[in-house]
Amino acid sequence: MSLADNIFINMCRDILDNGVSTEGEKVRPHWQDGSSAYTIKKFGVVNRYNLAEEFPAITLRKTAIKSCTDEILWIWQKKSNNIHDLHSHIWDEWADESGSIGKAYGYQMGVKHKYREGMMDQVDRVIYDLKNNPFSRRIMTNLYVHQDLSEMNLYPCAYSMTFNVTQKQGEDRLTLNAVLNQRSQDVLTANNWNVCQYAVLMHMLAQVCDMEVGELVHVIADAHIYDRHVPLVEELIARETYPAPEFWLNPEVKDFYAFTRDDVRLDNYVTGPQIQDIPVAI
Repeated sequence: MSLADNIFINMCRDILDNGVSTEGEKVRPHWQDGSSAYTIKKFGVVNRYNLAEEFPAITLRKTAIKSCTDEILWIWQKKSNNIHDLHSHIWDEWADESGSIGKAYGYQMGVKHKYREGMMDQVDRVIYDLKNNPFSRRIMTNLYVHQDLSEMNLYPCAYSMTFNVTQKQGEDRLTLNAVLNQRSQDVLTANNWNVCQYAVLMHMLAQVCDMEVGELVHVIADAHIYDRHVPLVEELIARETYPAPEFWLNPEVKDFYAFTRDDVRLDNYVTGPQIQDIPVAI
């Protein structure tokens, strides 16, 4: 069993056994038939992944590493808010006729801000600080911009990354750690997807800044399982598990803006079957 499997199983079991139901509340999400989509939820879930030990892809079912990498590059590298810049269709529900999701996600990463060192967007600021001021306690990003919320087709779920660099005793290279803050998460459809894509991001940033990868701490304010997902989750967490896969990142790439989804790979990735036709609340 991989560490990621163990974390995922324990989290789901805790939500199902000790969570709070939203049934009867006035909830925003609904199913395609129009009925309310209720959840069982836990507040304040915190999961820690040591990326130096293993890559956190669960083996209970396959996480599509190239697709989740494509999405994180769409946000962090392309700084796009248009679904036509994506290879997948996971954002289609929230796009307008032009393909835009409004002033959300990649749009916010591309906005330039005035710093003492000059005009930079949030991504370039992170890379600048990691290279020039790595021990700063101010290396972070924020997608939850209140003045633009009314023009976002979907409020950001994973909205903030805070980076923290440490140096292990006796080692010359620094270690990159990060906290991912998420206001809300559909555990079945999105948990390991988000974990893997931000783990990939950390590997990429560490490589271009000549650092080692350390811990990814994932903080979820509202971790929930939808009512129609409960039997699917029960079946999933009862499955056989396998050893963690081996992560490969193209070592030739030293410029963050040169990475593509083809520069990542999971080797020896043995998994259970995919779950077909998962209903998605909108």
